[in-house]
Amino acid sequence: MQRYRRILAVLFKYGFGDLIDVLKIEQYLEIGMKMISRKRKEKIETLSRAMRVRMALEELGPTFIKMGQILSTRTDLLPVEFIQELPKLQDKVPSFSFSDARKIIEEELQKPLKEVFPHFDEHPLAAASIGQVHRARTIDGEEVVVKVQRPGIRKTIDVDLEIMLHLATLMEKHMEGWDIHHPTKIVKEFSRTLEKELDYRLEAAHMERFAMQFADNSTVYVPKVYNHATTTRILTVEYISGIKGSDIDRLEKDGLDRRKIACHGFDLIMEQVFIHGFFHADPHPGNVFILPGEIICYLDFGMMGRIDLESRERFADLIMNIVGRDEADVTDVLLKLAAMDKKPDRHSLERDVADFIDQHCYRPLKEIELGKLLHQLLQMAARHGLGIPSDLFLMIKALSTVEGLGLLLDPDFDIIKQAAPFVRRIHLNRFSPKRIAWNIADSGTDFFQLLKVIPGEVREILKLARQGKVKMEFEHHGLKPMLSTYDRVSNRVAFAIVLASLIIGSALIVLSDIPPKWYEIPVIGLIGFLVAGIMGFWLLISILRSGRM
Repeated sequence: MQRYRRILAVLFKYGFGDLIDVLKIEQYLEIGMKMISRKRKEKIETLSRAMRVRMALEELGPTFIKMGQILSTRTDLLPVEFIQELPKLQDKVPSFSFSDARKIIEEELQKPLKEVFPHFDEHPLAAASIGQVHRARTIDGEEVVVKVQRPGIRKTIDVDLEIMLHLATLMEKHMEGWDIHHPTKIVKEFSRTLEKELDYRLEAAHMERFAMQFADNSTVYVPKVYNHATTTRILTVEYISGIKGSDIDRLEKDGLDRRKIACHGFDLIMEQVFIHGFFHADPHPGNVFILPGEIICYLDFGMMGRIDLESRERFADLIMNIVGRDEADVTDVLLKLAAMDKKPDRHSLERDVADFIDQHCYRPLKEIELGKLLHQLLQMAARHGLGIPSDLFLMIKALSTVEGLGLLLDPDFDIIKQAAPFVRRIHLNRFSPKRIAWNIADSGTDFFQLLKVIPGEVREILKLARQGKVKMEFEHHGLKPMLSTYDRVSNRVAFAIVLASLIIGSALIVLSDIPPKWYEIPVIGLIGFLVAGIMGFWLLISILRSGRM
């Protein structure tokens, strides 16, 4: 309740009292609502709604900041102004004390700090909402960085997620049009993502898998993980001294080839997505270091994405059909990629796809911005009620981020030309003899397993039939509204019969002159007429409310 009041206070502070009213939160939090001031500062009111949302999320802390960062990729949910503003979210949190960091490390490793790290810098290199990073040196003299989780952060996040889920439920219930976006589903998906980020062992596993993927690739470097000093709450990795991918001046000063870096960086993300299906989902310039020899080093593997082979192939088909200006095939692929509650109007969707292709694809391919194109395509799909899997959003976000970095390094960077070999490769891979043989073998295995199971299943059915235990169930669809109408009609008829009987019975009692009496009128008869009158008005109101006389 205390945290809920804090959240509402921040929303009021940034001018979102109307949202509180729409969601009808007051009926759930009557206690303590009077403690929250509804006054708005004049300075706040001059800011745009998107800026106020960003500032509110920053003030609310780590859970809401992370949610904002994820929503910044959801062009199907938020207007353009929010998509442009939310990536500016920053973790404005102070570092926690060295004594807390030492306590956590010693609790996790069950050793005094000096036995693991003879030298440990008390001042963190960086502090974020979930943890902070310290530079240290191991017993063997190796330079490392130690990421330590913020004390009490898990409890804070658990409380915030519970409140978020309640707010999402209210959004589905009270905000028109939001039910199709399934806010509760988004919060649950976000909860799973955040749970993974809170387990540093999983991040370590991501780094080791990523290193194995690129073991033979000399253009990428992955920091070494020190597993003996890594647990759920601490992560120890090799210290990397490099140049941020966006630091153009330092890259030029060190004589590094910006164009080569842009090509290598984009090839790496395309290989991650289309070849391995396991990719770094947050490759912003702060997480990409450039080492001597134009070698690219990724940092922070907390957020990774996965995309299965079938989705990769469909996405490749989508790109090829967009470039090939085939609106019918683009529509087909969109319908296969998306999840939907009900099938959209195909004619309307195909017309919008044709307009989209006309807008983007009748100009030189070099001028096409792939990230912008894909985000607009997702917005269009969302208007038709097509839901896109979360990993596909992460992939598009990663591609867009790397594209932006590539254009910063090389303004003449041709992303379509760079992506073409990977798209063609995955498109042609499905027709390779090896793939065809694998599919045949897989289908054959399934077929023989089915043949093995069928005799036993048939024998079981025959056994049940002999024992008279075979049951057949039929489920009718579409009858529920009709049955409900029949129930309502029969109830009203029965109600009317009881009402008529009551009137007739009361009349007979009055005519029979049965005592006790009130002003020479039998009291029982009067009570009967009174009850009949109330029942009559009740029936009339019920009919009027239904809108049918």
